[in-house]
Parts: sequence; structure tokens; C-alpha cells
Amino acid sequence: MTWADIAATTLENEHVRLRPVAETDRAALHDLAMDPQIWDYFVTRIDTDAEFDAFFDAALADRAAGLRVAYCITDKAKGLTAGSMSFGNLAERDGRLEIGWSWLGTEFQGRGINRWAKFLMLEHAFERMGVERVEFKTDRLNGKALRALKKIGATEEGTLRSFNPMPGGRRRDAVFFSVVRGEWPSVRDHLLGMTGDSA
Repeated sequence: MTWADIAATTLENEHVRLRPVAETDRAALHDLAMDPQIWDYFVTRIDTDAEFDAFFDAALADRAAGLRVAYCITDKAKGLTAGSMSFGNLAERDGRLEIGWSWLGTEFQGRGINRWAKFLMLEHAFERMGVERVEFKTDRLNGKALRALKKIGATEEGTLRSFNPMPGGRRRDAVFFSVVRGEWPSVRDHLLGMTGDSA
């Protein structure tokens, strides 16, 4: 089985459920995604129904092609769809993948959803998929994401300048973070021991 096959399963704990995105998730994710604040630092901007449909359809197509596995995240405390997160850039031969394409509805931010979703994905990557390195990247201007990645225990590695174009015409400086296999036990303990819901 490929990494994409192993990733395409439900990940769950008492806080969140991550299930591979399906067509039946379109309406619930659409309702969350129409808040423009979500997309301030995203490489895609969603302002219209057509833009959301293109974004959602890309997630389905990437999964069918084995390129990315996007999850629909459920906040179990509220019983509601909270957002999405993906495994992508699956470099299986090199033992490397990325956790990204991460977004939450504004009412679900700062409640620990990000922490638990990333915990489940890191656990799955290292303990079931056999990954050696998990990467994250974010916009140098996105202070909230930078703080969240540091808070979950990822290591900041550096900035790739003028990495890619952004909506509106500027080019993003991308800050890379990672967790490598030898660090996972301490990162796991750190995530399990964190208090508060801000990550």
C-alpha cells in the first residue's frame, strides 16, 4: 500500500475526528469557508462559490490521483465540521511528507482543534506510515501560524524567500518547520501534556 492509501482512513480521539474529505462534506465546508478572514495568508483565496468549488474539487482530484489526502475535521465537543487539513507532497521514496492546507472556521480557532488534528496526523505519519520527516510551511507574515507551529513543538528551519505568488500579487516568503522521527516521542509527550486550547 502507498502512503496515500494508508493516510486515507479516519483518525480520531476524544476531541476531534479527521475523515478523508468526501463529496458529502461540500456543503458544511462551504459554509465555513466563506469567511474571508480564513484566507488572509492562504495561497488560495475563496470569495465566491465557484472559487470554493474549485478548491474542494482539487482536494478530491488530488486524493484520486494519490497526491494528497485532505481531511474533514469534526469538533467532537460541538458535533460540527470545523475545517480541513491535509497530508501532501508525499515523497515516499525520501521518507518525507507535508502537513498543510490547514484551515479552521473562525469559531473553531483557539479551541485546541489545530493541536489535536496535528497530533493525530503526526501520530499516523510516524507510527503507521513510517515517515522520517514531516514538514510544515507558512507565510512569514502569518504570526498566528508561526506561533502555533512553534507551540506544537515543530522546529523552525529557515525561510525560503519569494517562494510562491499569493493572491493580490505579492510573493510569499515561506517559513519551513519540521518534526523528524527522532523528535517524535518528545513532541508527542509535549502535545499530550499541553494545557489550554490556544494551539
